[in-house]
Amino acid sequence: MKRIPLILLAAMAMTLTSGCANVKPWQREHLADYTMQPDRDPLGTSQAEHIWFSREEASGGSGVGGGGCGCN
Repeated sequence: MKRIPLILLAAMAMTLTSGCANVKPWQREHLADYTMQPDRDPLGTSQAEHIWFSREEASGGSGVGGGGCGCN
């Protein structure tokens, strides 16, 4: 029974101390690179949106027509 609070405390400490990073100004150029942009491939983005809207059974807002059947 004494292990459970210790495990919970360790899990909280790892959660609170992870994920934070300071980015130096000279490192920001890598984050602003073209390959880091989510919409760098317009054809792939439009295909992914079409598949998502076809499976979602509803469309609207981005110009994709059709219903859940996958037809336009």
